[in-house]
Amino acid sequence: MSKPFKRILFTGAAGNLGRRLRDHLQQFADVVRLTDAVDFGPAREGEEVMLGDLGNRDDVFRMCEGVDAILHFGGVSTEQPFEPIMNANILGTVNLYEAVHKLGIKRVVFASSNHTMGMYPTTTLVDAGMPTRADGYYGLSKVWGEALSRFYWDRFGIETVCLRIGYCFPEPTTHRQMNTWVSLDDMVQLLHRSLVVPCVGHSITFAVSDNPGRWWDDRHTRFLGYAPKDSSAQFADPLHGAAVDYSTNEDITLKFQGGPFLNNGPKYPS
Repeated sequence: MSKPFKRILFTGAAGNLGRRLRDHLQQFADVVRLTDAVDFGPAREGEEVMLGDLGNRDDVFRMCEGVDAILHFGGVSTEQPFEPIMNANILGTVNLYEAVHKLGIKRVVFASSNHTMGMYPTTTLVDAGMPTRADGYYGLSKVWGEALSRFYWDRFGIETVCLRIGYCFPEPTTHRQMNTWVSLDDMVQLLHRSLVVPCVGHSITFAVSDNPGRWWDDRHTRFLGYAPKDSSAQFADPLHGAAVDYSTNEDITLKFQGGPFLNNGPKYPS
């Protein structure tokens, strides 16, 4: 059966999500080129493995040579000091889009994050048309990536779907995770839609399953045709149905959508 692409690039193959997605990428291309800065094992059938630093322009151009589309999941994925985030998430994304432009690649799926909006209260329904409110350096780096990809669409016609990814682990165990959970199957479906739907322009969508109490509204990207099949309702709610007024809670990890990331970011005097 024909596949959408001859060769795609997947960055961040050694990450937690990258390792889980790896087995599902063959449906998208005859050859999947997997890259990361650290070793993650040998190539399997239908794969190419390439190690490199996103902060190194030559490495990134080598990664991107000869590919038809890119799933950009590489970079720092947690709240960290600014320097490593700057190298991987900011300089690395500049290098990637410069390679995309110079090499004539026309479609990128960019792993953004819900932490671009993490300073919105948990009582607010958020959509992609609202101003970004990042909750730390990591979230800010993803805001930068979204803005950069928008620039390359406006100036050079390079299409990007930015995925504001929720909690993509096997099972949610907190109330926040129940609201933000996305199953692996739903994540793969969203990747497929983001790669094959024609004329996506520059789009921002939320990677989240059909959860009760979800905080994010995808009304701006219904044209992608993403229809989540899973829901966190299948798991036991850690609150056991107890009502909590998050709007008056003094715990910032409960009051704002960024959750525990708010304990790890830059600290300011009270």
